[in-house]
Amino acid sequence: MLLTMLVDLDHLLATPIFDPERCSINFHPLHSYWAIGAYFALFFVPKLRVVAVGLLFHMLTDFIDCQW
Repeated sequence: MLLTMLVDLDHLLATPIFDPERCSINFHPLHSYWAIGAYFALFFVPKLRVVAVGLLFHMLTDFIDCQW
């Protein structure tokens, strides 16, 4: 599940790379609503369920970060 943190590599495509005021959800490609839908679909593949849970938890924590 720790490897699901690699999804943050898409932050390297943004300028500036880090902006504390920017919400990651639907800004970065791997944080888009389409990607989140794909992560949700992965949940139904038994061999990928652990990865899907890690990715969905990552998106949840990023979403919570957007609320602050």
